[in-house]
Amino acid sequence: MNSGGHGPIRIPDRVVVFDYGEVISMSQSEHDRLALLGTASQTAEAFWPVYWRHRDALDKGELRVVEYWRAVADELGVSWDLPTVQRLWAIDFRSWISVEPGTVRVLQELHDGGTRIALLSNAGFDFGDAFRNAPFATLFERIFVSAELGMLKPDAEIYRHVTSELGIEPAQLVFIDNKAVNVEGATALGATGHVFTGVAELRGFLDSLAAEA
Repeated sequence: MNSGGHGPIRIPDRVVVFDYGEVISMSQSEHDRLALLGTASQTAEAFWPVYWRHRDALDKGELRVVEYWRAVADELGVSWDLPTVQRLWAIDFRSWISVEPGTVRVLQELHDGGTRIALLSNAGFDFGDAFRNAPFATLFERIFVSAELGMLKPDAEIYRHVTSELGIEPAQLVFIDNKAVNVEGATALGATGHVFTGVAELRGFLDSLAAEA
């Protein structure tokens, strides 16, 4: 029994694959969001649509970090020097690195139960080493980062790649993501999916799979 008071979760013959952002990670804090706006000298209305508009290119590996921030600056009609880009990157990176303890506890419960687990995140190259050196990485069989693959969720090819690398059929994949469209991309291939809304709901879903095994 672990410190959270829950026992191991055993789901044999399946691999449970987790998204990272806002499933394992916390949402961006208001402090970090304001720090980004202050460093960029932008309003929320101007900044956030542009920040997200170029994110897929970053997460697919088409843009590196400096190129991403320069693309954001260009669309905003501003110019940021390298020290400013460094600060924007550092704040942004920090804003996604804090994790939800409850989710990590669930990962531990799955690992303790002998359930195979892996990570699949839409993220830039800069997160690859961070994921692999994080304490939670000791629980994962594999870590897949979209930029390194040149693919993005919810494209079917990324799920096919992951299942092939894990040596399983799509029907053996259990996929957890906070975005319904990403879950639907996996379930369209025959996977079992769960849209993450909270730790309690996640544990209930996994417990139900374990009870069926």
